[in-house]
Amino acid sequence: MRVLVLEDDPELGPVIIRGLREAGFAVDFAGDLADADFKLAVNTYDCLIADRTLPDGDALTLLAAQRRRGSTLPVLLLTALDAVTDRVAGFEHGADDYLVKPFAFAELSARVRTLCRRGQPARLPELRVGDLELDLPRLRVRRAGVLLTLTPKEFSVLEVLMLRAGEVVTRTDLIERCWDEQTEPLSNVVDVLIGQLRRKLGPPELIRTVRGVGYRIDDSATGL
Repeated sequence: MRVLVLEDDPELGPVIIRGLREAGFAVDFAGDLADADFKLAVNTYDCLIADRTLPDGDALTLLAAQRRRGSTLPVLLLTALDAVTDRVAGFEHGADDYLVKPFAFAELSARVRTLCRRGQPARLPELRVGDLELDLPRLRVRRAGVLLTLTPKEFSVLEVLMLRAGEVVTRTDLIERCWDEQTEPLSNVVDVLIGQLRRKLGPPELIRTVRGVGYRIDDSATGL
């Protein structure tokens, strides 16, 4: 799940970004409304986390403009403005959730994860490919009944592959869905992670390499 954090606090911003990345999110950062507006126009996100008070104005103006354009992107306002009138204004401008500073990071992560899933098509709580099972609500993976230990990034990549089981998923697709703007698209980051996944999943191999294109997960005996 890829999120955009709009925050101008030089101390809080990096903390939020680091925490969300450790929780398995791909995170892009914007320090003002103009930067956020540009990134929202060129990238696809699952959620926007926005402070209200930015150097170039109130995030509510950006939110209202997004809604006028027909955007249904889930938005969490993260702000020190805690008056009832402030919260009401946030919801009236199209916010989906409102969290007041200071906050517990576990709550922020849980709220963001919920908003990201709200904006996605309805999915089964469990994905299966052969004897591989991915439990989405509990963030657990089992192979032949054995619980596997995956990193958040490995889980994210595996989820994308299993959601499109039998289809070829390009390296670009995986980078756009599972990494953020700090990832160099021409690097071998995807190939390295796929190698890690294969080792953890064990034999027989489920993730096939489609040369020059990307990867496909299935339980057939042969691949491309």
